[in-house]
Amino acid sequence: MRSRLQKRASAGHPLTETEKVRNQKWSSARAFVEHPFHVIKRLWGFVKVRYRGLGKNTARVFTLLALANLYRVRHRLLPQRA
Repeated sequence: MRSRLQKRASAGHPLTETEKVRNQKWSSARAFVEHPFHVIKRLWGFVKVRYRGLGKNTARVFTLLALANLYRVRHRLLPQRA
């Protein structure tokens, strides 16, 4: 197992070019994964989950994630306006 944490510059020790490239690669992958959570929590306001049972909560989360993925690709699914 390897650490996938991003490297940080400390006082007097700036990042090397290799560390900058690695950070960029990991941050682009992280942004892709975390974008649906941004849509669900910030744009739609689903921050807290009320306990309704494991089955209902699981179904709600999967539904919200599916809708968030559709929201991400909405410009490809909708026809272009004239």
